[in-house]
Amino acid sequence: MTVQSFNPPIRTLMGPGPSDVHPRILNALARPTIGHLDPVFVEMMDDVKGLLQYAFQTENELTMPVSAPGSAGMETCFVNLVEPGDKVIVCQNGVFGGRMKENVERCGGIAVMVEDEWGNAVDPAKVEQALESNPDAKIVAFVHAETSTGAQSDAKTLSELAHKHDCLVILDTVTSLGGTPVLIDEWQIDAVYSGTQKCLSCTPGISPVSFSERALDKVKNRETRVQSWFLDLNLVMGYWGSGQKRAYHHTAPVNALYGLHESLVMLKNEGLENAWKRHADNHDALKAGLEAMGLSFVVKPDERLPQLNSVTIPDGVDDATVRSRLLNEFNLEIGAGLGALAGKVWRIGLMGFSSRAENILLCVSALEAVLSDLNAPINSGVALKAIQEKLD
Repeated sequence: MTVQSFNPPIRTLMGPGPSDVHPRILNALARPTIGHLDPVFVEMMDDVKGLLQYAFQTENELTMPVSAPGSAGMETCFVNLVEPGDKVIVCQNGVFGGRMKENVERCGGIAVMVEDEWGNAVDPAKVEQALESNPDAKIVAFVHAETSTGAQSDAKTLSELAHKHDCLVILDTVTSLGGTPVLIDEWQIDAVYSGTQKCLSCTPGISPVSFSERALDKVKNRETRVQSWFLDLNLVMGYWGSGQKRAYHHTAPVNALYGLHESLVMLKNEGLENAWKRHADNHDALKAGLEAMGLSFVVKPDERLPQLNSVTIPDGVDDATVRSRLLNEFNLEIGAGLGALAGKVWRIGLMGFSSRAENILLCVSALEAVLSDLNAPINSGVALKAIQEKLD
């Protein structure tokens, strides 16, 4: 068998992630590899930390990228903060709250579940009730932007409730960072993790995290050893800390960090508020087109993420058939529903570099063409005009 180089097709990525990667970032990935302890690389590491502090809106000293995807950022937070027997209030309104529960239990902790219907934000009243019923709880964990549904929860209110009951807060911002406001210091979040492959327009494989001094006190005064050697912050801080000689911990993904650095430079140049507005404006244009076509959204407007849209599949339409045709005929990827929403919704992403007017027009026109060909119950010939009016 002759083995040849792999050349992927050029796709437009409008699913739940990864999103389109900006050409500037792809170019950055191709720059010459240098050593991960090279003084020049260490200088770039300091830049990355500062730029991540800007993205997270925090002054936390321990703000850094974990050398692995967002799931490892999640695990970094839980393995460092949860000890055997610790009780953790875990909010679940989609797939990723369930992964938080799994992390708690694998750390030997006790997960107290607060469950909301998929497509809804986390209900603060339920969280408060759980805290009052479990005065020995030590942590509250929740997903800010639930990727499986497109619902966004009120992080500020939930954090205030947690601190009122002397709990630390773990927050998932994988889909929200760079796309909607994430204000770590203002909300007093203790541990937060994200991913690079969504609103940061970067490639998958790195997870930005940030820890407050309250969280680090917990890490430094644990009664038991962190169960993961690779993710133990007591060790990683020797490599990503500041004001000290860098201690070898692992070989950092040098070129991937070039890409992250470039994406964060681009975010800083655009400005956070401008990035948030771009995602919101493009959501309004997508919404106008889809609703004109007769499609509806799962999440109610005041809880809806602009960058991740769960759209109800019309009656009689097969989910997989539509997505397959979009991919094969238009090189367009949208996402399927997960869990309770599998086969019921499409997840359309407008994240990072994917959040562009030309992508919205492509997505809606392609979706209309396929649905019309399948004789789906939609309104034809009106969606693009509705989009253009919003864009104008």
